[in-house]
Amino acid sequence: MADRGEARGNRVLQGVGLIGRLRAWGADHLRAGIGALGRLARTRVATVMTAAVIGIALAVPAAFLLLLNNVERHAGTWDEGVQISLFLRMETAESDYRALAEQIAARESVRRTEVVSPEEALDEFRELSGIDGALAMLDDNPLPPVIVVHPVTGLGADSLQAMTAEFGARADVETVRLDLEWVQRLQAIMDLTRRAVWLVASLLGLAVIMVVGNTIRLAIENRREEIIITKLIGGTNAFIRRPFLYEGAWYGLVGGVLATVLVEGGRLLLSGPLHRLAELYQTGPLLTGLGFQGVVAVWVVGIGLGVAGSWVAVARQLAAIEPR
Repeated sequence: MADRGEARGNRVLQGVGLIGRLRAWGADHLRAGIGALGRLARTRVATVMTAAVIGIALAVPAAFLLLLNNVERHAGTWDEGVQISLFLRMETAESDYRALAEQIAARESVRRTEVVSPEEALDEFRELSGIDGALAMLDDNPLPPVIVVHPVTGLGADSLQAMTAEFGARADVETVRLDLEWVQRLQAIMDLTRRAVWLVASLLGLAVIMVVGNTIRLAIENRREEIIITKLIGGTNAFIRRPFLYEGAWYGLVGGVLATVLVEGGRLLLSGPLHRLAELYQTGPLLTGLGFQGVVAVWVVGIGLGVAGSWVAVARQLAAIEPR
C-alpha cells in the first residue's frame, strides 16, 4: 500500500505542469503495479492456486475454439465434392454449351467446370449399365449435354442455393441438381457447436470474475485499517482502488499464461498421432496452435476478466469502508 507521502502527493498535482502531472501519474501506476506484483509474490501458494483456477477456466473455451477453428479450416477441403449439375436442353449446340461452361468457369465463385457431351454420357452409361444391346437399338441418343460446376470451397449453403437457382433460371438449362443436404448438416453442427462453446466461455468468464472478486475482497478485508487511515489523510477511492485493480490484472495475466501453456501442451501431446493421421490422409497439419494473435487474445481476455472482477469487489468494499 502506498505510504502517507504518496496520498498527500495527489493533492499537490494541480500546482505541477502537464508533463510533471503525467510523470507523477505514470509513476503512481508503475508503483501500484510493482507493489501489487510484490504482494502476490509474497503469497505464492494462494496466488498460484487462484491463477490456476483462472488458467483452467480460460483454457477450456480456448481449446474448444481452437479445435473448432481447425475443423472449420479442414471443412473447406471436405466440401470439394460439392457440385452443381446443369442438364441442358437436347437442342443445345456443342459450341453453345462449351461457351457456357467457359463463361461459368470465369466466375469467382466457381473453381472449375466439366463438360459431359451426350456421346460421353452415353458411353459412361453403357459401361456402368451393361445393357449394350438395348442401347444399340436406340435411334437417337436420349442423354442431354451436362455441365458439372465445381464451386469454390467454403461457400455457405445459402450461396450455393442462390447459385443453383440462378443457373436453373437460364433458358438453355432444362434441369439443375445440387446435393446440399450433407453441407447443410455440417454447417448446422458447426453453428450449434460454436454457440455452445461461446455459452461455456461466457459462464467460465463469469466464474473467473467471481473468483478474482472474492480473492480481492479478502485482500481488502485484510487491509481494512490501512484503507481507513489512507482515507483519513486524503486518499481518494481512485488512489485506493488502483493497486487492487493491478492485482486483478496480474491474476488474469498469470492465468492467461497458464491457459496458453495448457492448450499448447495438450496440442503437443496430440501432435504425434495427429501427424501420422495427416500422413495417412495426405493432408496438412490437422491441429494448428494458437499462434501469436491467439496467445495475445487469451492474455488480454484474462487481464480483462481479472480487472473486471477486481473492480466489482473494490467498488462494493470501498463503499462499506468509511472512517468514523
